[in-house]
Amino acid sequence: MVRKALVAASALLALSLAAAVSGCGASRPGSVSSDSSPAPSSPSDPSSLSAAGTGSGSGPGSGSGAAAGAVAPSGGNAAGAALPLVPEPSAVAATGGPGYPVTPATVLRAEGGPAAGQVAGQLAALLRASTGLTLPVRGAEPPATGPGAAVLGAGLAQAGDGGVVLRLDPAAGTGPEGYRLASGPGGVLVTAVTGAGLFHGVQTLRQLLPAKGPGMVPAVRIADQPRYAVRSAELDVARHFFPVPVVEQTIDLLAEYKFNYLHLHLTDDQGWRIAVPGLPGLTGVGAATEIGGGPGGYYTDADYRAIVAYAAARYITVVPEVDMPAHINAALTAYPALACGGSGAADPRPYTRVGGATDSLCTGSPSSYAFVDQVVAELARLTPGPYLDVGGDEALSVDPADYAAFMTRVSAIARAHGKQPEAWEDAASARGGPALLGVWHPVSQEPAGLPARLAAAVRGGARLLLEPADHAYLDQKYDASTPLGLDWAGYVGVARSYGWDPATLLAGVPSNAVAGVEAAVWTETIATPQQLQTMLLPRLPALAEVGWTPQADRDWSSFRLRLAAQAPRWDAQQLAWTRAPGVPWPAP
Repeated sequence: MVRKALVAASALLALSLAAAVSGCGASRPGSVSSDSSPAPSSPSDPSSLSAAGTGSGSGPGSGSGAAAGAVAPSGGNAAGAALPLVPEPSAVAATGGPGYPVTPATVLRAEGGPAAGQVAGQLAALLRASTGLTLPVRGAEPPATGPGAAVLGAGLAQAGDGGVVLRLDPAAGTGPEGYRLASGPGGVLVTAVTGAGLFHGVQTLRQLLPAKGPGMVPAVRIADQPRYAVRSAELDVARHFFPVPVVEQTIDLLAEYKFNYLHLHLTDDQGWRIAVPGLPGLTGVGAATEIGGGPGGYYTDADYRAIVAYAAARYITVVPEVDMPAHINAALTAYPALACGGSGAADPRPYTRVGGATDSLCTGSPSSYAFVDQVVAELARLTPGPYLDVGGDEALSVDPADYAAFMTRVSAIARAHGKQPEAWEDAASARGGPALLGVWHPVSQEPAGLPARLAAAVRGGARLLLEPADHAYLDQKYDASTPLGLDWAGYVGVARSYGWDPATLLAGVPSNAVAGVEAAVWTETIATPQQLQTMLLPRLPALAEVGWTPQADRDWSSFRLRLAAQAPRWDAQQLAWTRAPGVPWPAP
């Protein structure tokens, strides 16, 4: 592929841009660990990217083989290899010539409706934080169509100040989350069918600008849409509780890399984190613990609504999870009558260690189903998204037939409250069970018969959300030197997070059964926001690209360079991150 021939050249270009966007080459106090591969450097500024892909060559988009400005698949175009964008767009081409400078005179223009105005306001806030500029927002006007729209698009190639235009256009043909971005000396135009598409285009625009201070948007044309409709991240707030501001900061990070679901693991043996009217013991007793014996905590109705609203404003859908029939010791300490003994204790006791208790809900007891219905009804009332996760993993003390019947019944309860049930892969045996199954075992550790059960569930209409622990569990250590995390799935370095194809992971399962991918972070060893960030970064962007970018366009040798260029952005946002090996990070 042309990309292979461009790697050496694009390495210098991407890394020099990383140096440029870092502002003044500031130190990186937020990073931890170290890497022995120093980043090469060469003089460059972002405007030099406008020449990428326009010289001699034989690939799509090269000067000798395509019309100027043609958008080629990013895997075969120098601009795609050189621009430090993560996730890499589906198709990108440099158009040559100067880009668009963002200055105090820049105006943000919203066209096509209220969603465009909302995204423009979000862009203004992001640029105020990164550039120090307070840019006015104009609009939202009706979408520009016909000759006027063509004139505006053509005007990007002319010197002037058309500003940054965010346009909703129902005829744009970008798909539900896709967008087009065109920039030149006359301005920047982002077009999409939906607000979600505009929002994703804004995240790309952010990465085309310096991490800190005003700068130049290089002259490019991008056409982009996601590979998978579900790009999720799971956050465990049960083992260690994280308050609303930390969850919101995590949502911001997910949005930056175009994730669109947040899976909140709200309950486990070590803590119950959501208030349920009529069940005060869940928060009065069940929420008062966490691993290590800390104070725990929980979300009120208002807290949870705030998280949902904050996520929705960033086009992220919240999926709440209540794990059952196992991993529910925190609830059983509050309501012991729900328990079927497995621990040998007279009543369940608070569990504050790593691992899990062996008590479970009594799957044959009517009171268990009344409890489940009450909890699910409340979460369904608070949650506007389509999914509600009913857990189902590691119910080792429950008879397999009783377990399958339980998961079928609680899936029906979720459906009765208007939600599609989601559960872990263990529930594949439940007939008429979950609509979405989270596949978490590494292939090398699959339980006997799991592939056949998953295949049968798919034939029955279920879809799969892939989060294999040896690629996607971000609580696993990077390597032997990582102070945090577990290692039961093996070490999960950045290359391992990146180096897998969801379409071919599971034998006997058709690729169209894969709904998407999920990055999961369990918090047995993670107690602070900074610890959480160091386990997410830099692996979260790797999984973002797995879920967004076409498989044929993904390439580790290119990704590691584009990933290195993200580090100044994390520093500018005061995020902690790990200097994981295998990536040529900018020098401290």
